[in-house]
Amino acid sequence: MAGGTETAAPGYEQARDELIEVVRRLEAGGTTLEESLALWERGEELAKVCRHWLEGARARLDASLAAGRGEEDGEGDGAE
Repeated sequence: MAGGTETAAPGYEQARDELIEVVRRLEAGGTTLEESLALWERGEELAKVCRHWLEGARARLDASLAAGRGEEDGEGDGAE
């Protein structure tokens, strides 16, 4: 059952680290056009994964902040 890891999306840190390596390889040059295109395509995929993770984190943070404001508004109306 080791084949399942290839279809699973990497975590944010793994995708970010691989994206950094892809960019380094592209900037270093010395690759064929075909290799460069493959690296570029992989970089695009990894950027989408990172963007997905960051958007999810932002949504969770926004929801948490909204819930916190809701609690403050609800509890702040009663005078003690």
